[in-house]
Amino acid sequence: MKFTTLFSLTLLAGLGLAGCSKDSSSDTQGNAKLEVRLTDAPGDFSRVSLDVQQIEVHLKDENDPKGWQFLPFTPQAINVLDYVNGRSALLVSTDFAAGDLKEIRLILGPNSTVTTRDGEVYALKTPSGQSSGVKLKLDKVSLRQRETFQLLLDFDVAKSIVERGNWKPGNDKKERFLLKPVIRLVAQDVAGGLYGQVTPAAALPQILAIRSSLTPADTFSTSADATGAFKLQALPSGTYRVEFYPTTVAPINQPAYQTVTRSGVVVTNNQATDMSQISLLK
Repeated sequence: MKFTTLFSLTLLAGLGLAGCSKDSSSDTQGNAKLEVRLTDAPGDFSRVSLDVQQIEVHLKDENDPKGWQFLPFTPQAINVLDYVNGRSALLVSTDFAAGDLKEIRLILGPNSTVTTRDGEVYALKTPSGQSSGVKLKLDKVSLRQRETFQLLLDFDVAKSIVERGNWKPGNDKKERFLLKPVIRLVAQDVAGGLYGQVTPAAALPQILAIRSSLTPADTFSTSADATGAFKLQALPSGTYRVEFYPTTVAPINQPAYQTVTRSGVVVTNNQATDMSQISLLK
């Protein structure tokens, strides 16, 4: 795995996180693929619900106000404690024009809450500046054509939620906790892949690689060439279900072609997984 930038940030203004969008892979000429994901270091709470509003990236010089671009998302509440011990939430997965990213800006709405171990729910307040968001600089992040790039937001709950020193039981629940986010931002190329050979080549199948380890699933597609060879590049690591759909009909008096599925195909970063030979004959 190639780490393009790795740094820790203590954010003292409003936080926002992208909502989820289901990806349908595209090989559109000139496009890259951009992912934004969220993971968490656990804290001593039973639930931390973030009111997710939007996420943007900046494509131009730092001081150019026209450089911000929205990423696709669905506003929602995310319990960050669901994503600990290596799990992560896919917030954004989208085709994106190749080029440099300068900054990302994160926005959180006003309805975040924290639930303590005794089941009490408290408003999670953010300091001023929430409406304009938090700008995080990216160092030398370049999206390349037909490759996948991932921004991982590693949220530290234990350090990010602060109890007011003068709060006492019976006080307004809106005043107990402040959100002063501590986030480690990891930007990295995603460069896994898989390849193989389909027989008979005349079946000319469409091939779908579905990352079944995600909810919703992430789907990538390609087609076998005239020799039956196929290859999918720039796949995020994970476990895939690979489906083969013939697009032609077998000649008369020959065995018919059939749809074939291979489950549990593991893709690892910076490696190409060999699926060997796949027969589509009944």
